[in-house]
Amino acid sequence: MPRTTVHNVVHRVCGCVIVAMPRVIRLPSTAEGQREVSEGFARLARHGAFARAMGAIDGCHVRIKSPGEPHGQDYFNRKLFPSIQLQAVCDHAGRFIDVFVGYPGSVHDARVLRHSPLFQSAAYPPPDTFLLGDGGYPCLMRPISLITPYKNPLRGVAQQRFNAHHARARSVIERAFGMMKTRWRSIFFCALEVDVSFVPDVIVCCTMLHNVCLGNDDVLPVDEEDPEEPVGGEDHGETSSGGALRDSIADQLSALQCLPSGHDYC
Repeated sequence: MPRTTVHNVVHRVCGCVIVAMPRVIRLPSTAEGQREVSEGFARLARHGAFARAMGAIDGCHVRIKSPGEPHGQDYFNRKLFPSIQLQAVCDHAGRFIDVFVGYPGSVHDARVLRHSPLFQSAAYPPPDTFLLGDGGYPCLMRPISLITPYKNPLRGVAQQRFNAHHARARSVIERAFGMMKTRWRSIFFCALEVDVSFVPDVIVCCTMLHNVCLGNDDVLPVDEEDPEEPVGGEDHGETSSGGALRDSIADQLSALQCLPSGHDYC
């Protein structure tokens, strides 16, 4: 098949898939849906103190061909390959509920977050709930609530315990990325052979099809990858605004001995 024909088919198919994005990638908006997510994260964390978690957020670098000058260097990430960033939030089951694609690989995760519609609209997570993120993000209370692990050196058993439960719950986003990469190896393990302006469409389609597969119980074993060490968050006066909430959760982990009946958090 001629290369031009393949190019046209790929563009048309992606365009048709993306039309369905609002139905496939969506934030839980009903009380029942939000309760399902919060209870799911409590089970993942193995503790009811995380029953207010409404999602896990992380970034993923998608390898691309270098766009060349004048802005080619902007796409080289800290691992020295050109990439475009996917920021995603998933629920307790690994379904993507929010995605934001397009920033060059050199941009820090925290800056991508600040420029995302999720952050700027402050519409999610709902009041009195929070997202879980790694140490590359600031710990926030506003405009969105985002709880990150305590940084080293840890002070006491309470912080160690918090980080352990936090990691259990947050790892669902890493598994979601891993499953998506395993399913579409030709996209995520090689440099994408498409124009850089079209990369976001391809990636959004992959996140949508990932959700469709999960909805049909098509679950793949995830290839084991060395987890990336998060780069320290940029300090813009935000990094401690969520500290009080994090301390409160850590206190609950120490104090909460009895769990509500009917919940299997352990």
